[in-house]
Amino acid sequence: MTTPRSATRSFRAEDLGTLAVVAWSGEAPGGDMPYLLAYALGDGASGPTGCTAAIGALLRANGLNAGEELIDGSQRPSLPVTLLAEAGQAVLTMPYVNAQCGVPPEWSAAVRARGYAYFLFAIRPWPEGVPGRPVPPERLAAFVGAEDTLTTAAHVLLPLRSLRG
Repeated sequence: MTTPRSATRSFRAEDLGTLAVVAWSGEAPGGDMPYLLAYALGDGASGPTGCTAAIGALLRANGLNAGEELIDGSQRPSLPVTLLAEAGQAVLTMPYVNAQCGVPPEWSAAVRARGYAYFLFAIRPWPEGVPGRPVPPERLAAFVGAEDTLTTAAHVLLPLRSLRG
């Protein structure tokens, strides 16, 4: 007897390749909005296609669905994704992923004022966004604002956690 293969691929960490996180803030109703973008370069063991599948599986395993409605993390206390912002760094933690990035002072001010960041986890790889290299704002805007990025990314209002009690 054979067991049918699941249409949903399981998560394989080696397929993720290089993951990166970038933070920026921008004007929005109610003041500046702190944004946080997680994405992969597409350089994992199975290339860009395997990377896309791995990110999709990772998101589903953590209760995040790509392309669906905005998730308000404050309404989902069991959401296994956390955000800390301390000493000019944003630290994103979820099962299988721990990432951090430097943040500009205006981002820190915006996340403290709002108490959350707008987090996007892009399924679509972005090989141009190499960590450690400056990303021109227009390139970031083009990637984030592309329809195929927005409609396939997970969107979460991610509450800010603090090391202070």
